Amino acid sequence: MPKMKTKKAAAKRFSITAGGKVKYKKQNLRHILTKKSTKRKRKLRQAGFLSPDNVPVVRKNLLPYG
Repeated sequence: MPKMKTKKAAAKRFSITAGGKVKYKKQNLRHILTKKSTKRKRKLRQAGFLSPDNVPVVRKNLLPYG
């Protein structure tokens, strides 16, 4: 059986923590920042975690060796 290929687009966007959670950077912090509140921008800097329902899909199909 050949090796499975990692989806490189997903590998650039997601990382897997030691506990098995899938971490990602939140969107909407690139441009047009003047209309966004300071509180909102501060919350967007924090990492987001995928819901447990979506973790098996990402780990099996997108990041098989992650």
